[in-house]
Amino acid sequence: MSRLRYAVSMSADGFVAGPEQSREHPLGLRGELLHQWMRELALWRAEAGLTGGVVNASTEVLAREDDNVGALIMGRNMFGGGPGPWQEPAWDGWWGDNPPFHLPVLVLTHHGRPPLECKGGTRFEFLTGGPAVTLDRARAKAGESDVVICGGAGTARQYLEAGLIDELVIHLVPVFLGAGTRLFDSAALAAIRMQQLKVVEAPGVTHLTYRISR
Repeated sequence: MSRLRYAVSMSADGFVAGPEQSREHPLGLRGELLHQWMRELALWRAEAGLTGGVVNASTEVLAREDDNVGALIMGRNMFGGGPGPWQEPAWDGWWGDNPPFHLPVLVLTHHGRPPLECKGGTRFEFLTGGPAVTLDRARAKAGESDVVICGGAGTARQYLEAGLIDELVIHLVPVFLGAGTRLFDSAALAAIRMQQLKVVEAPGVTHLTYRISR
């Protein structure tokens, strides 16, 4: 069976997004500081159509996140469009008509809608059956490859609480946000056991890899 993986940048005080998330600030106020280590990399810049950048210990870590991925899961907040029923015209995501995923993307939501076909091989499906049903659908799409949660602390927390995530990577960034969204803000996570597999030190970030069990 394919693994379910999740990687996230986290501040030293435990936040994965800043406060006051909005269309103008999808990562919240000062939330962009969590991803500065990545945006300086030549690998990330090349994938974004930019030039320049650096190569350091983070390069291999970032490249590994794209290895053996067959499908993605994201939450409604990550996809965007606001809470509640979809408005007309329906929100089609932050990424325009050619999103960067190029894979099947399963959106965990309370409000279904028809699949959204985009350029470059990205296909969004909107599932309302809950985390386990969405994961089953993602695994059917991924085949022998892994499924990756590509964003949304609330979505990742649901999968952690259910004991469904196999591998967790925390990119620990030495900044304090003071407020925002925490990944581990749940008493149900007390049942989770984490085995440290790897630590990679890099400029502006420390990459921590864990195996998850209950």
